[in-house]
Amino acid sequence: MNKSVPPMPAGLKRYERRRAQRELREEQKKQGKHYPPTATLPNRKSDLKTVDEEKAVVQRVTEEQLKIYVQLLPGLLKKLARIPDPRNPKKTKHQMRVMMLYGILMFVFQKTSRRETNRTMTTPQILENLQAVFPELADMPHQETLCRLLEKIDVGQIETLYLDMLKRLIRKKTFNNLLHKKRYLLAVDGTQKYVMNECWDERYLRRRIRGKDGEHQYYAYVLEAVLLFSNGMVLPLMSVFLENSVELECIENDDEWKQDCELKAFYRLAKRLKQEFPRLPFTLLMDGLYAKGPVMEICFKNKWKFMIMLKDNLLSSVWREATGLMRLDTKGEYRCEQEWRGRTQVFRWANEIEYDYGLARLKTLTVHFVMCEESWEEIDKEGCVALKTARYAWIFSDPISRKNVHEHCNLAARKRWLHENNILKEKHQGYQYEHIFSHDWNAMQGYHYLMHIARMLNEMALHSIYLIEQVKAVGIQSFIKDFYAAMAYRELDLERLRRLRESPGQLRLVYEDNWETGRTVA
Repeated sequence: MNKSVPPMPAGLKRYERRRAQRELREEQKKQGKHYPPTATLPNRKSDLKTVDEEKAVVQRVTEEQLKIYVQLLPGLLKKLARIPDPRNPKKTKHQMRVMMLYGILMFVFQKTSRRETNRTMTTPQILENLQAVFPELADMPHQETLCRLLEKIDVGQIETLYLDMLKRLIRKKTFNNLLHKKRYLLAVDGTQKYVMNECWDERYLRRRIRGKDGEHQYYAYVLEAVLLFSNGMVLPLMSVFLENSVELECIENDDEWKQDCELKAFYRLAKRLKQEFPRLPFTLLMDGLYAKGPVMEICFKNKWKFMIMLKDNLLSSVWREATGLMRLDTKGEYRCEQEWRGRTQVFRWANEIEYDYGLARLKTLTVHFVMCEESWEEIDKEGCVALKTARYAWIFSDPISRKNVHEHCNLAARKRWLHENNILKEKHQGYQYEHIFSHDWNAMQGYHYLMHIARMLNEMALHSIYLIEQVKAVGIQSFIKDFYAAMAYRELDLERLRRLRESPGQLRLVYEDNWETGRTVA
């Protein structure tokens, strides 16, 4: 316990606890502990003095953001326009290119529903501003038109063409300065998309409702694979929907209901990843669900590295051998201690552990085990300085040493939590991940893929070197809201917007981890 910080009165209010926590942190900094810099939105009045000054700032920021979309969207839209259109050409008012652009923009502007999109994206001002950059957008379609189209087309091609755009960026080495050891960190995790009480399609999964005999819920569940970069940027890569099929239909005994599962989805994901990116160096970040021999076997076969979080009750044979080897390490050759982000970390590891799996345990893989025990001080609810502890463990495909344990664990494996934050952002910070834009299975997937394209565009804008100061000034959510407000309600210089199509500039990203408090160019 830190004796320099006196105990606080019991029952601290939240603001009092935060103040005490800040005081504790400042005292610890004086003692030599290092914390990552933090960013807080400024609590001050606007620096702008005149209307003309405000207009100039809005124009500049809007242009810089539109440059990102002008660099990335035209090529993608050109390919999306080639998706076979089942509509009658004689009765088609809006071409495929316009429909896809409209669908992407509704998520770029973070519209909450089809109804809101109809109301807020069909006004004359937003149409005029968008036409300056996208002249093909002669008129805004109705959301019902887009929904009916997504019900009929092969929506899987939307994701395929999105992947083509990412491949082009990879070939151009756009992300080279954002990699971990020249490898792409790929986080894999599943999440529920939404739940409903009616079965709109036999492909939706189902589960019984506790306490209600014979009643079921139906839900959509998605396995997401996302790219994680050193600057905190998260880009959606690939989605695999869990779905029931003819082979997984209900049988009379409800207890034996067989459905698709996350592991089965992973095998489909891995197959497609290898097809789409046969030579791309991936390092897969996964939770304990994937601590299984077949999963690791696929990774070794595909020349992918992996970092899998391991819980106490998983792979008992690995735990036994690893803890036994660590007890034998009396000289501390496989142990190191460090301070990181205000926490004391003690790493212990054991390499070359043989893991037997499969029928009769006839298959063997060699894995490497590392455990991290952390301790830190913080103010508890009673206002006292309390010592907190935590323990984490992983299995790696690469051996562990003093030289790489920090990089492997702190700078790579822990970035899996960025994926969890990514899902939370898509669910609760504007992208309406859980909203039912359509009950139709095909259209539901189509909206999902369009949402991921929009998320990618916004992430690239948020991490642009030319926009980072504005993001730091107003915050991420306000930044996106301000962009919509500028396009929907401002009379922008249309001639300057038109010139963006001819000279959109160069895409440059910040690449340091704490971009909120610093700025470095990729």
